[in-house]
Amino acid sequence: MRPSGRLHLGHYHGVLKSWIKLQHTYECFFCIVDWHALTTDYAEVGQVSQHVMDMAVDWLAAGVSPSSATLFIQSQVPEHAELHVLLSMICPLSWLERVPSYKEQQDQQHGKDLATYGFLGYPLLQAADILLYRAGVVPVGADQLAHIEFAREVARRFNHLYGREPGFEGKAEAAIVKLGKKTATLYNSLRRAYQEQGDGEALETARALLKDQQTITLGDKERLFGYLDGGGKVLLPEPQALLSEAPKLPGLDGGKMSKSNNNAIFLRDSAADIEDKVKRMPTDPARGHRNDPGDPSACPVWPLHELYSSEATREWARQGCKSAGIGCLECKGPLIEALQQELKPLQARAADYQDNPDLVRRILAEGADRARVEARETLAEVRLALGLNYR
Repeated sequence: MRPSGRLHLGHYHGVLKSWIKLQHTYECFFCIVDWHALTTDYAEVGQVSQHVMDMAVDWLAAGVSPSSATLFIQSQVPEHAELHVLLSMICPLSWLERVPSYKEQQDQQHGKDLATYGFLGYPLLQAADILLYRAGVVPVGADQLAHIEFAREVARRFNHLYGREPGFEGKAEAAIVKLGKKTATLYNSLRRAYQEQGDGEALETARALLKDQQTITLGDKERLFGYLDGGGKVLLPEPQALLSEAPKLPGLDGGKMSKSNNNAIFLRDSAADIEDKVKRMPTDPARGHRNDPGDPSACPVWPLHELYSSEATREWARQGCKSAGIGCLECKGPLIEALQQELKPLQARAADYQDNPDLVRRILAEGADRARVEARETLAEVRLALGLNYR
C-alpha cells in the first residue's frame, strides 16, 4: 500500500478487513511502498516518513498482526530495487507505455511533471515487489488486474529467457521420484495428458497436486512446474490475482471516498468529527423539505447503513425515508453511533502505538529482516540465471 497519510473507511473495508482474514490463511507480506510514493510526489517528500508511520499505526490498530504476517517498508529491503533493475533489462518499453493507468494518472495528476522514468517504470517496480516473494496470489481490486497481468508477462518472459538450467530434464526426473510412487505416477499421467492431448484441466490438476507437496524442496517443485508444460525451471512463478469483494463505500459528497477528494472519514477521526462529517453528508436530492418522501437507493448515506446498521435499523430508516416519517438528521443518528462504536477500540489501539513509536519501528524493522530472507533467496537464483555468480 502506498503511503499517503492516515487511512480512512474506504481502506478499512476495501483492503484491511480482507488482509486481516488472509493473514490467517496464507503466508502474507504486507509492504508500505514508500518508493512508489516518490513516483508522483518526488517534489514533496517532507511528509513521507510521517505518512509511513501513520500507515503502520493504522494497519496495526486495524488488526494486521506482526505475529501472523510480515509488515515492512519497501525501501528497507533494497532487494526490491535490485530485482527492478534486473527486470528492466528485459522489459520492452512498449509494455510500460500500454499500461492503462500510465495515461490515466497523467491526466489526473494535474500540475505535476510525470515525464520521468520512475513514473513510467512504476508497474515494473510493482512487478518486482510481487515476484521477489514468488507470490502465489495477490489480493487486489478489479482496477489492479492489469498490473497483475503485467507482472505475469514479465515473469513469463524472464522464465522463457533464463529458465533452462544445465541438466534440467535429469533433475526434473529425479524430482518426480521424490514424490513417491503413487503421486509420481499421477503426475506423469497428467503431464502426458497435457503435452500430448492439450488437456488444460490436466495441467491445472497437476499444478494443484504440486502445490500440496511437502516432501520436495522449493527448487524441485519449481522444476516440476516447468516440466509440466515442456519449459524449464520456473524461476519466477506467475502470480494470480485474488479479487476482493470490497463494498463500494461513498465519500461524504457521494463520490469515491479519498483523501485527495477531501470527503473521507478517517479511522482516527474523533467521535465529534465523525458526527459532524456524517451530519453534513448530502442525502436524497428529492428530500428538499422535511415532509418530502425519499428513496434510500438514491441517498449517499444508505450504503453506510448497509454496512453498519442492523436489519431492524435499516428497515426503520427505509420506511421512514420513503414515508417522510423521519428526517435525514434523524436517519443519520443510529449510523453515527454505530460508526463511533466500531472505531472506538481501533482508535484505542492506535493511541497505544502512537505513544510507542519505537515499538512500531521495531515491528517494521523485524518485518524487513524476515522479508530480506525470502528476497535474498529469490535474487540468488535470479543472479545465477543471469550469469551474475562470481563466487
